[in-house]
Amino acid sequence: MPYITLESHLPGITGLLEYRKDSAQPIRELTQFLLRGPSSLSEGERELIASIVSSGNECRFCTTAHTAAANMLLGENETSDKALKDIATAPVSDKMKALLVIAAKVRESGKSVTNEVIAAAKAAGATDIEIHDTVLIAALFCLYNRYVDGLDTFTPTDPQYYENLADRIVHHGYTRLPEGYDHLKKTISS
Repeated sequence: MPYITLESHLPGITGLLEYRKDSAQPIRELTQFLLRGPSSLSEGERELIASIVSSGNECRFCTTAHTAAANMLLGENETSDKALKDIATAPVSDKMKALLVIAAKVRESGKSVTNEVIAAAKAAGATDIEIHDTVLIAALFCLYNRYVDGLDTFTPTDPQYYENLADRIVHHGYTRLPEGYDHLKKTISS
């Protein structure tokens, strides 16, 4: 049960963003820019970064949501499943493995990012902007994970909820739906 009164049909981050639309707006814009804006990293790769960080932070809502989005964007489930188990054996490029390691280090602490992991990413072909954006995405998802879990938001258990959420994320991005979220009142199950 959430620590504050939230709309019962809006689990996870959606309820929090609707609760404070004024503070939500810049967060949504940053997320949209980082995960859907121009980048040499694919949208699926950027969702995978969000998934790795959320999993490490044990945020079930964010892990499930962003893994579903990554799977939809990548067109398969194997990459996410394997990356969540072991980055080193994930079926991604060496550059992506190095960036996922950086994301995992940021999740631990910014101080966990060392010259060695940065050098490994650069040696694998990562650009400065890719390293920058990986660190920023990881930091942003630490914020999201702590926001969702720190206020004990409702986390659905129905896998279909996350498939629907992934579809919304993939096709509408991270901006607020113009019509709001009343249409979700009938679709939430625990």
